Amino acid sequence: MKVRRIVLGIVSVALAAVLIILIIRIGNIDLHSTWHEIKRASRKALIGLVLLNVLLIYLSTEKWRSVDAALRRTSDPIPSRTAAFGFTSAGMALGQVLPIQLGMTAARTVGTYFYGSPLKRGTAGTLLEQSFDLLNVLLLAVASAATWFLGGGGVMWLLTATGMIALALLAVAPLIRLARWLASRLARALARRNRSRENLQKFFGLLQSGVLSEKLTRRLVLLSAARYVVVVLMAGETAAAVGASIPLWHIAAAAPFAYLATVIAATPGGIGVNEMTLAGVLKMFGTPFSIAAPWTLANRVLGVASCFLVAAVAAILMGFQKLAVSGAARKKSANGVVNSEVSDAPPKPQVEESGPPR
Repeated sequence: MKVRRIVLGIVSVALAAVLIILIIRIGNIDLHSTWHEIKRASRKALIGLVLLNVLLIYLSTEKWRSVDAALRRTSDPIPSRTAAFGFTSAGMALGQVLPIQLGMTAARTVGTYFYGSPLKRGTAGTLLEQSFDLLNVLLLAVASAATWFLGGGGVMWLLTATGMIALALLAVAPLIRLARWLASRLARALARRNRSRENLQKFFGLLQSGVLSEKLTRRLVLLSAARYVVVVLMAGETAAAVGASIPLWHIAAAAPFAYLATVIAATPGGIGVNEMTLAGVLKMFGTPFSIAAPWTLANRVLGVASCFLVAAVAAILMGFQKLAVSGAARKKSANGVVNSEVSDAPPKPQVEESGPPR
């Protein structure tokens, strides 16, 4: 089994390298010039990219916390917002070098280990909240395909995309019923085929248990839509940073297909697959491949740097929070000992006042 995993890993990395080489060849990319553009990237755009990345991780954290509130037992401790943000930022960074779903799931599962029910809260909770990102990009892909087929522009894409999200919000109740029905069918199929897929069975079991309410579902749809907007704005900042002239609506229309390609990608972090898909779809919408291809490489480099920077800062903040909590606990314990010593001290003898003899 180990040999098979090693071979698959090598093949995955090789495929990523081949795709990157193809992008460079097809786009006639001058790597020296592209690297020079990355190094002299606009500082304002880079600051905007980092701030948007913080917002993106915050929205992802709020999605997961919403699901976690529905999954956890009443006896389970609740991670602080700082800790949850730290888990999510670590998962986002790992998703740059590992399959995105695996990186985020692993980070949150490890993070919730000391808070109880890590498989349910970390693994299943992450799969559940990320399924709404998938739902949103499927709807947005329909909007993009319709816009391209009808030869529309940015306004048409925006109106169609807004309509698709509004339709999803209106269809919450039947979507929940559909999700539960599919979950029951998949859970039974997995139970018959292979018992080693126990985690997936538990995940589908959670969907059947009624953990999804209409209120929670609408919140997750809206947060996923907001997260998508931030992703597009981040891509716009990387384009501005390296001076790539790409209309923002082209990026918004192409991004759903890049996301879907990354979900099924067999390369670490979707490297190569994401770039090839994004550049190809941008070309379909009118952005020349010679502009789109080098931008996708710059977007990858700047995105990775931004994710790891935010993750490092989040780890430092988590460390400070842990020190503060430990210090407060020690201080409280010390005060308790002092108070205990005071309360256990023998009472002072009382001296009766001697009055005049009667």
